Amino acid sequence: MECIFCKIVQGEVPCTVVYEDEYVIGFEDIYPSATNHIIVIPKLHVEDLNGLNDSNIDYVKHVFLAITKIVKALKIDQTGYRVVNNCGAHAFQSVKHIHFHIVGGQELTPTFC
Repeated sequence: MECIFCKIVQGEVPCTVVYEDEYVIGFEDIYPSATNHIIVIPKLHVEDLNGLNDSNIDYVKHVFLAITKIVKALKIDQTGYRVVNNCGAHAFQSVKHIHFHIVGGQELTPTFC
């Protein structure tokens, strides 16, 4: 498989893991845009939000449960953080594996949202 995130899940590509369970892995972004920049992915390959269905939606539930654990571990749960998902070409989704960015650890600038 050519998906870089699937290769991370399989242990073929190294990363700095900050959280892992049977459904999810969270790791440091190699090009961080803030003090804390973590990518959280389901271990099951789903290309993007449009690929979610009844058989795989529970993985996203586990992603968000992992996010709450990660932000507490990073101690940014009280100061604030942003969770971002890019879906498709116009949103600049760079890896075709559903993923969520946790960005925090500093005051963030306003964005399009």
